[in-house]
Amino acid sequence: MNTSSQTVLILGARGRLGRAVTEAFARSGWRVKAQTRRGGGGWPAGVEEVLCDALDSNMTMAAAQGVQVVVNALNPLYTAWETEALPLAEQGIAVASAAGAVLLYPGNVYNFGPELPEMLDETTSFADDGANTAKGRIRVAIERRLQEAAQQGLVSATIRAGDFFGGAGRGSWFDLAIVKDLAKGKVVYPGPLNRVHAWAYLPDLAETFVGVAEARERLSGASRLHFPGYGVTGEELLLGIEGVVGRRVRRGGMPWGLMRLATPFAPMLRAIFEMRYLWQRPHQLEGRRLDGLLAEVPHTPLREALRGALQALDLLPERGR
Repeated sequence: MNTSSQTVLILGARGRLGRAVTEAFARSGWRVKAQTRRGGGGWPAGVEEVLCDALDSNMTMAAAQGVQVVVNALNPLYTAWETEALPLAEQGIAVASAAGAVLLYPGNVYNFGPELPEMLDETTSFADDGANTAKGRIRVAIERRLQEAAQQGLVSATIRAGDFFGGAGRGSWFDLAIVKDLAKGKVVYPGPLNRVHAWAYLPDLAETFVGVAEARERLSGASRLHFPGYGVTGEELLLGIEGVVGRRVRRGGMPWGLMRLATPFAPMLRAIFEMRYLWQRPHQLEGRRLDGLLAEVPHTPLREALRGALQALDLLPERGR
């Protein structure tokens, strides 16, 4: 497909996923409209900044005119999910519907609840509301809304992935917990080292959004696509980190007991503690539908991806760069 005449609107372009997706579309030759509340994005060539609040319907609807794809990369603070996540998702639906564009939405594994099975494919059922967390219920509600919008003609794809690492910025378990003290020779892993956990290298995931956008004519209704990324144990991840930095590192765990005591007084710790099960239950993503849609799903070898992530965080010794 000739992308030179294709235009995408990224809602939440200054967020971690939003920036990665914005840059990936620009590299692929798309014209990109990058919505942000604050200017000064330092965008690459081909990116037009749209300065407005994402919930300003007049501005976002105007920006969406003539676009073929809308990416909803809006993500509220972890403590604001219950009040902001669904309205932000609704705005993405409204904007894409008004423009007659395909909507791409980033999904996660919260939908499957605390008893999630180890292998999550695109047909795995979501947990019932009563068996899910507050954030999981919100995620399920969002995807139900996408299904409802499909009955009104909206074509969308939820691209589900595991925890992010890599790319610019900080804000994930990888950089805020696991390698936070790597410069001091220490890593912290939030769960048992023998449990498989789903990870997504953000540059690969961003390229996948571009690939899905370019294959949009093969989409219909509200599609669910799984980005496999890496399903690796904590031990495998930490060995990969040690291999990149070229030395053994001290290993620690999360102080979950102390965090439990603090949850009544700290909303952020309470929100984090609710999702502890993701480190206790082994899980990974399988993506047959995505495999069938794309000629090749982007996949950087784990060791190379870890090197890129640590370099972006300025955590590599000079000889390892």
